[in-house]
Amino acid sequence: MTHLPNGIDGLFNGQVFQDRTGIRMIRRVARMVSILVGLILVLLCGPLLVLMSGTIDLGARWSSASREPVGLAPDPADTPEAVVQVYGARAFSWRGAFAVHTWIAVKPENADTFTSYEVLGWRARRGIPVVATSTGRPDRAWYGQPPELYADIRGPEASALIPQIQAAVRSYPYADTYGIWPGPNSNTFTAHVARLVPDLRLDLPPTAVGKDYLGAWRLWDRSPSGTGFQISARGLAGVMVGLEEGVELNLLGLSFGVDPVDLAVRLPGIGVLGAGSGRAVAASAPDES
Repeated sequence: MTHLPNGIDGLFNGQVFQDRTGIRMIRRVARMVSILVGLILVLLCGPLLVLMSGTIDLGARWSSASREPVGLAPDPADTPEAVVQVYGARAFSWRGAFAVHTWIAVKPENADTFTSYEVLGWRARRGIPVVATSTGRPDRAWYGQPPELYADIRGPEASALIPQIQAAVRSYPYADTYGIWPGPNSNTFTAHVARLVPDLRLDLPPTAVGKDYLGAWRLWDRSPSGTGFQISARGLAGVMVGLEEGVELNLLGLSFGVDPVDLAVRLPGIGVLGAGSGRAVAASAPDES
């Protein structure tokens, strides 16, 4: 039997050890990648189901899509008290399978109209600030999609919140920037206002893609409801824990979790299912006849 000199034998054994270690590392990485890809595919099932349900009209046109009120906002002529409302509706076209568009409306006491605040991406493309302010009925359909009411506060409590909301709107840090994914977008704006006005206790659904965008370098903040905290890396990965939201994980902007307080599950594309889903007041599709 031939023996290699000690030095060569040690070098050979060391090389074999390194090769085996490298193979094990490659296998571990491959397993992690497989798990990650599988999880993403599972998360995409929600948006796919929404598309298959026919909820989203992929052939709709901006110019002809309904913007009619749906009856969720009170008539200011009959409602002297102050009102604060937060709305959300499926985004236009295929984007609605993944996300909602959200906006905030306020009516001070004895005011004759509502004022709504929202972020519009087309404004960034035209080089103007993305935060839009408008007056009139806040409960209009979002280009064919009927809105849901996420918050409805009235009376003295609403009066106290309105100045805080207006100050938070002015402090929005991405007034000249828009990113459809993972943000900053309309949901980033609504979440920003909610964090600065915790008495709103606003529980944004998992379909509010962009709510977890905290900025390029900020990694943690309170949850949008103000009842917990969250960690998020540019809105692409993170975790949120709050009394209103429950426990929610975010992967590539697709959020999922459970809300043990309201006995509900939070699913990407689909939204909130369970007892807690009743807190969002939905309107029927607007009559376009």
